[in-house]
Amino acid sequence: MAYTVILKKAAKKNLRKLPLNVQQRFEALAIALRDGGPTGPHGWSNYGKLGENEYHCHLTYHYAACWRCEKGTITIEVGSRENAPY
Repeated sequence: MAYTVILKKAAKKNLRKLPLNVQQRFEALAIALRDGGPTGPHGWSNYGKLGENEYHCHLTYHYAACWRCEKGTITIEVGSRENAPY
């Protein structure tokens, strides 16, 4: 089953400001989530479940992505580890 991946408006704005390698890793994460679902990227750095239907992983040492899965839709946020919505 393919999931619908949505990037929040603020995350789109933040993503453009991030280094190219972080943007590329984020794109790979979005594809992994679309194809494998919310638990698809379990091999990623510091992947973990935050709560019911909430997950996160680190894109690099300084940047993290958090996502929530509801009714076949995955909503992603991305930012620095300090500001990530853990």
